[in-house]
Amino acid sequence: MNETNRRNERYNEYVKSVTPSTSTLKSLLNSFWIGGLTCLIGQIIFDLYKWIFPQLDATNITNFTSMTLISVAILFTGLGFYDVIARRGGAGSFLPITGFANAISSASLEFKTEGLIFGTSVKMFSVVGPVVVNGIFWSTVAGIIHLIISGLML
Repeated sequence: MNETNRRNERYNEYVKSVTPSTSTLKSLLNSFWIGGLTCLIGQIIFDLYKWIFPQLDATNITNFTSMTLISVAILFTGLGFYDVIARRGGAGSFLPITGFANAISSASLEFKTEGLIFGTSVKMFSVVGPVVVNGIFWSTVAGIIHLIISGLML
């Protein structure tokens, strides 16, 4: 066995020794209850808005609920709470709206020392850009497929 292989084996042993072991079942359960709790909180916020503003339709209440969840996720990111939740909840903490808000605000906070334009704004959009581009592209593909299928059904 040559020196490179021995070095690689030593490195792999070291990585194994310092990597925390996780239980798959425990990770799944934590993701499930954190994600479920986030959804429950979202439903409670929706119901509160519906109760406070009975004249609003469901679309507006949904928008207000989404804005509230985004604001809370950004606030929790800034205060450092979101990292604690993410360590515990794993994938359950990255629900689409709250996880995306966390990703954007984390990137902008991380690079704020580089200035408002070249730090906060640029890094924030480095996360947002690929998501928006993929969202537009795949929604266009889905729209074209829908148009073709609905045209064939006529």
